[in-house]
Amino acid sequence: MAIFPFEIPGPAFRERQVRTWVFQRFADTFSEMTDLPLGLRQELARVCGEVRPRPTSVLESDGGETRKALFDGTYETVAMRYPDRRTVCVSSQSGCGLGCTFCATGQMGLVRNLSAWEIVAQVLWAGWVFGERPSNVVLMGMGEPLANYDNVVTAVRAINDDVGVSARRITVSTVGLVPQIDRLASEPLPVTLALSLHAPDDETRSRLVPINRRWPVAECIAAARRFREGHGRRVSIEYALIDEVNDRPWQAARLAELIKGSDIHVNVIPLNPTPGFGVPASPRVEAFTRELRAAGVNATVRDSRGGDIAAACGQLAAETVAGP
Repeated sequence: MAIFPFEIPGPAFRERQVRTWVFQRFADTFSEMTDLPLGLRQELARVCGEVRPRPTSVLESDGGETRKALFDGTYETVAMRYPDRRTVCVSSQSGCGLGCTFCATGQMGLVRNLSAWEIVAQVLWAGWVFGERPSNVVLMGMGEPLANYDNVVTAVRAINDDVGVSARRITVSTVGLVPQIDRLASEPLPVTLALSLHAPDDETRSRLVPINRRWPVAECIAAARRFREGHGRRVSIEYALIDEVNDRPWQAARLAELIKGSDIHVNVIPLNPTPGFGVPASPRVEAFTRELRAAGVNATVRDSRGGDIAAACGQLAAETVAGP
């Protein structure tokens, strides 16, 4: 797969050598590639500069187990090490044009789509951080992945084929671009789909997620069901719980009714601080989750990491673009 933004001169085996260094050993300089002739290493460094984009800054949290990198001054990546997995949260765009009101990225607007290589390179950076291949890749960073469809699918194939991350451990999120969900279901990639729903009723969701006016709740849920039935891969609903906005018992009951008879999993995510939206108290989070479970829904409260470095869900917004 021609994912590199540069060409490797010489016989085909030279490219294979470089690919091993890049995708398996996570090299970030050509000088590390010691089985290449010195002259070739120097030529590649002269012509290409860097092997892959390097962060312009990195912040750490959780004793170094969570790291947020800023690339190109405009997009961010979060690498999180857990006892049983190594997860990287990847951006697909710089900024986002869909304007979800509670999301810091949505508030900054769309700057540009990322290339397939820029998306893959974030996973490679995380591999360098971990010292080994990430086990889980979630496209839940900055941007709407399905609004950058071709580059995202190309990147996912490379992450699967070249880096070696199982497609079943790659999650593609969306706020509900229904035609693209159906298109993704037709791809021979058994990825997991995550629908960022955030409200079970159109009135509330349209305030939070403006694209809901085009593809309302019922259409999004129907598309998620089609993906599950046609593609065979698990579907999850991401539900950012916002104090006194979408955390009422009747909303939990309506969400349960929407997904009744399916095995859709609900990730309840207590909102991380963003301007103008409150963080629900723990008892409200527990009550909402309890209501879902009582209705037979498989629901969990997601562990939140990196809030102190603005790396948690909904907080990603490159400061050089969004301002101080």
